[in-house]
Amino acid sequence: MTWSFETDADFQESLDWIDTFTKEEIEPLDLVFREPGDPWDPNSPAAAAMAPLREIVKSKRLWACHLEPELGGQGYGQVALGLMNEILGRSRFGPSVFGCQAPDSGNAEILAKFGTEDQKERFLKPLLNADIASCYSMTEPQAGADPGEFLCTATRDGDEWVINGEKWFASHARFSAFLLVMVVTNPDVPIHKGASIFLVEQGTPGMDIIRNSAVGPYVEQGDGVHAYIEFKNCRVPASNLLGEEGDGFLVAQTRLGGGRVHHAMRSVGVIRKAIDMMCERALSRKTKGELLADKQMTQEKIADAYTIMMQYRLHVLYTAWLIDKHKEYNREVRKEIAAIKAATPKVLLEVVSRAMHLHGSLGSSDETPLAHMWANIPELGVVDGPTEVHKIAVAKGVLRDYAPHDELFPSYHTPTQRAQALEKYGHYLES
Repeated sequence: MTWSFETDADFQESLDWIDTFTKEEIEPLDLVFREPGDPWDPNSPAAAAMAPLREIVKSKRLWACHLEPELGGQGYGQVALGLMNEILGRSRFGPSVFGCQAPDSGNAEILAKFGTEDQKERFLKPLLNADIASCYSMTEPQAGADPGEFLCTATRDGDEWVINGEKWFASHARFSAFLLVMVVTNPDVPIHKGASIFLVEQGTPGMDIIRNSAVGPYVEQGDGVHAYIEFKNCRVPASNLLGEEGDGFLVAQTRLGGGRVHHAMRSVGVIRKAIDMMCERALSRKTKGELLADKQMTQEKIADAYTIMMQYRLHVLYTAWLIDKHKEYNREVRKEIAAIKAATPKVLLEVVSRAMHLHGSLGSSDETPLAHMWANIPELGVVDGPTEVHKIAVAKGVLRDYAPHDELFPSYHTPTQRAQALEKYGHYLES
């Protein structure tokens, strides 16, 4: 029997270095580069600031740890990545400095598995090196994340596919070198058999960004990184189809499962950062003649926040362990990924809200990170599928392990069970 909550000494040394490096070198980037796309845009001034940090990370053999060695990563596995990401999640720039930023990480996996040799040379290599950015475009304005309502289509015309329709919240499209776009290629079959994914290069005629949205309020509306896109007779080569025609959801699963668990891993870092601020505040401020930390209602807030974080963190790491064990996103793994994905916004809201309240007016101002952390929470309830969809998946997964009871009363009916127990042990009462 093998069961352990320990980290081997060598990797713990790496984690300690990552923690110090993140606090001293990466978190300050958040205070200097504040535009919505700065951590991901290769043309942002932030890219030059990140370049020497990335070289240090590469020298430590910690670059792109989610990828296998043949793709330029370290192949550390999901548990190791979870332990890293809960540190990197403290900063918007953390994943980008370590080469595991979304959506590029998942898009790289799709290209590695389904791209042509030319596509790997032109797009995958520079993407893995963070020289370019990419976009994953799936949701639509009238449908959200419900693929059954998708209207964006692609039809075959000789050696090309012609794309028509609209896409919504296509993150990073404005500065991406290419987009991976899911469209309907066969409307006569169920969507999970009739959708396909195409690589669309930036600047392809017929693809136009209508506007860009940001998460939360920014000074200038339209300066965000989530694009509303129109495709109008947009032609792409037939070779830009990734995977087989109709296998779009099979291709997408290559990135969506990992993306969801990585969101959760980074959210552990956000929660821990909120607790750090909560505890410092409680030990620093007095009211009614005593420290906030000495007040029982404050202690309750801190205790609840810590308990919530630990329960969530262990579930995230258990899910990562399952992925490492099975080496695929099987039914058991998908259930746990759905569970932590559904829990993420709720857990974040509970802890961040407690921290904000403990800071009083300062907590709701723009003079601490808390208000920005709070504003990002609703997004995590809808990206990569809304919470309700994941809860349904969890419930179905749990119910598969049970069977109905055909008798009039349930199997746990106490009088029936007692009668059976008396038959087994009743003679001891007689003696």
